Amino acid sequence: MTDLNFPDGLRYSAEHEWVARTDDDSVVRVGVTDFAQDSLGDVVYVDAPELGDSVTAGESCGEVESTKSVSDLIAPVSGEVVAVNESLEDAPESINSSPYGDGWIYDVRLSDPAEVDALMDAPAYRAAAESEGA
Repeated sequence: MTDLNFPDGLRYSAEHEWVARTDDDSVVRVGVTDFAQDSLGDVVYVDAPELGDSVTAGESCGEVESTKSVSDLIAPVSGEVVAVNESLEDAPESINSSPYGDGWIYDVRLSDPAEVDALMDAPAYRAAAESEGA
């Protein structure tokens, strides 16, 4: 557990996605957490939402496939997808090597900015992950 990273300044969903604010207050970046990528194992394919898609908090918007399993991407916030990390097509393993950096998945223009504040902070997420056996 101590070797997993839960950066302060991000918000976290119970479904193991992280949300980072960007320079544009109405847009956030979304990815899967270090706990999620560690649980998944080697990521081999990412089915991300497409540019212009609408995503709804709590609903599936894609999949992450690993050598162990396929897991749904559950949108942590609602809004319109305004960017997708195209590099994941050729390098899905960047989710394993850099879940909070090169392994980001998509950006969302928020329909309700308050949804971000409703997500967990790093200490709350760490406690939730520990309770799941991290």
